[in-house]
Amino acid sequence: MVYALVAEKALPATKVTGKWLFPRHLVEQWIETHTVNYPEAVPSFSSCQGLMIIAGSNDPLLDRTISMFNTCYTDHIAVFGNLGSMGGLKALRQNRCHIASSHLLQNNEIEYNFEFALKELNRHPVIVNFCKREQGILIQKGNPKKIQGVADFGRPDIRIVNRPLSTGTRLLFDRELRKAKINSVGIDGYDHEVNSHLEVGFEILSGCADAGLGIRPVASILDLEFIPMRWERYDFLITKQRFFDPGVQLFLGKLHEKPFLEMAEKHQGYDVALSGKMVFPNETKRE
Repeated sequence: MVYALVAEKALPATKVTGKWLFPRHLVEQWIETHTVNYPEAVPSFSSCQGLMIIAGSNDPLLDRTISMFNTCYTDHIAVFGNLGSMGGLKALRQNRCHIASSHLLQNNEIEYNFEFALKELNRHPVIVNFCKREQGILIQKGNPKKIQGVADFGRPDIRIVNRPLSTGTRLLFDRELRKAKINSVGIDGYDHEVNSHLEVGFEILSGCADAGLGIRPVASILDLEFIPMRWERYDFLITKQRFFDPGVQLFLGKLHEKPFLEMAEKHQGYDVALSGKMVFPNETKRE
């Protein structure tokens, strides 16, 4: 094959005193030029040294952690893109972020994120827990409409506020509606979507809505009432190529430190026992 390639003037070679010689650097260049199975490219972010991008599901504690990180590490900048859990996974697949934040409940209603990540990325990323948080229904102080649960959302006197389709909260809400056999078409405010848990709280606080799915920490911050539904795991998803980036490691390191733990303790609805620890599919069954 080598001599055939030489005869076809394909492989770089020269004949000296009756012997074929192959200049190493030209052969290596020829091999690189004819490579067809390239390894997956990882963007260098060389134009944005020190910038770390988190994208996906929003959370008030995450916002404060990003601010704390930027204060502690002046040669790094962490920024957040509020895209919803599914949007974060897509951004991770497209190499547009370093970390995706997600709380997508799987069909078994026990585990979070693993199946969605595998489907979107075609491989398991590194998954590190940020926190556990309590999901439920945010309602006005005093519960004037006497709301007891999702089943009441079908009442004509109840107006809700909703989250976009790409969010884990919307996934949970639609699942609960199916369980309650409620048609979303008849729900007042079902199409009224806002982009964050705090915005859900503000809509209810201002009287623009009677209820909406959200997290207990928002009820604590805005002094709203809260009907609990379930504790959920809110995770960071990181590709193996990005896991050891300096900014990523510094950010994950903050989750073990006292200032972060103290921030979480200030509001009801957070559990940081797993924060900063890797999680795996077989471990979620023991939660």
